[in-house]
Amino acid sequence: MSLILFAFVVRVRDGLPLSASTDFEHNRELQERKQQLRAISKALSRFPDRGTVKGQELNIYFISSEGVSYMTVCHCSLPVAKAFCFLEDLRWEFTACFNSTVVALAARPYPFLEFDSTIQKLKQQYNQSRGPALEVTLAEVQEDLRIHPLQVINLDEVELTNGIANGHMEQGSGSGQNVRLEPVTAPGILSLVLNIMCASLNVIRGVHLIEYTFQDDYEGIWNVVAFLLAFVCCVSQCHLYLFHSSLKKLKSFTLLSVIVLCNLYLLGMRNVWQLIFHISVASLSTVLILNRKLQDRTNDCGV
Repeated sequence: MSLILFAFVVRVRDGLPLSASTDFEHNRELQERKQQLRAISKALSRFPDRGTVKGQELNIYFISSEGVSYMTVCHCSLPVAKAFCFLEDLRWEFTACFNSTVVALAARPYPFLEFDSTIQKLKQQYNQSRGPALEVTLAEVQEDLRIHPLQVINLDEVELTNGIANGHMEQGSGSGQNVRLEPVTAPGILSLVLNIMCASLNVIRGVHLIEYTFQDDYEGIWNVVAFLLAFVCCVSQCHLYLFHSSLKKLKSFTLLSVIVLCNLYLLGMRNVWQLIFHISVASLSTVLILNRKLQDRTNDCGV
């Protein structure tokens, strides 16, 4: 079993992909890690020169040096020190082939695809012998990691908001990368229909109450506010499900909380079954919003 699955070389200042290893494995978690890796590459200037992102079975490791970052996706059974030995070897090989001027002048994605052959040799070296190949020794890396502990990157710190259109993001001009939400599922369509139904009921009741509120010296004004606020939240849930947004978890739980509070306030205007229906629809939408992940839609030039 391969322990080093994917390697990626990017320019730190703008996340421009410089080279990557050919991808021969297509399991779901690997694709998710590659997607996260590319997202991180867009924010490398905000992170330390060395870090990791922990996954279920696959971890991401990266080091940055002289304006270039070397990133890899490895199986969790691979010792951390060996993963960084691989990255250091990768750095030595890349700097031997390409100087900083050539890297700085690169204008299109993957200008050094020929470096893939070198990456493949290094991967094979580590996957077969599981040891360092060039200048770096395992003991040196272990000692360095002991003195300077590795920082674990929280993906919530990575903002994926570089332009949103039709449910996908353009991640920087010139990179040629798109990240799109996963396709809408049947439960998702159901939740959208139910949410639209709830929104319609809320706005109809709210508008209808406005007339009586004016006649009764604004006694029912807060009922109107509750109906209209619940309407806005239902529409916002539909938008949050259909389109990517930063801080999705915070927004979805906030919308759910407001809908629940509005419906509890309207207890005298609605019976228990109506309340259960509205709160259940909002809860279903929240679960589906949180479970709809980003999907890599990029043509990575065969890598």
